[in-house]
Amino acid sequence: MALTNTQLLIQITMIAAILAVGSSNPNVQQGPQNWNFGFNYTNEPFRHPNPFQNSRRVIVGGSDNWRFGFNYTEWARTNAPFYFNDTLVFKYDPPSDTNIHPHSIYLLPNLWSFLRCDLRWAKRVASTTQGAGEGFEFVLNKWKPYYFACGESKGFHCQSGMKFFVMPSFRWQ
Repeated sequence: MALTNTQLLIQITMIAAILAVGSSNPNVQQGPQNWNFGFNYTNEPFRHPNPFQNSRRVIVGGSDNWRFGFNYTEWARTNAPFYFNDTLVFKYDPPSDTNIHPHSIYLLPNLWSFLRCDLRWAKRVASTTQGAGEGFEFVLNKWKPYYFACGESKGFHCQSGMKFFVMPSFRWQ
């Protein structure tokens, strides 16, 4: 039985969400004996999520900033976990005589658009000039997957690796 496009999209989204949440647990690579799934097996008071505890300010790409020719999917994987209320900072040069290939930031609506770099229903959250100086700041203020991409050059920058996604987790206190 063949899957419809909608069923396939739902399955891909679920797998991506599971991988994002699973990779945000630092104990996942230490084996199932360390997976406590948030249950408290000690006599300590129950821990509850605190979305405001130690919010981070993370520069996308680190010292490489937001630029062409960098693998942001790998960067996001190695810098995970990202947490609710963390701030992502996108730094990039504005267009100029020497910078003829500017960048922007788009939020893609779903995993399918992200995988295909389909910008038709994407929302531009930062223009080519907003990354200058201190950079453009984006707060992860909802529990949902965020799919980011550079929207310049008709999707070529996205297809060349200027894209990543994060699924913010809750901090536990």
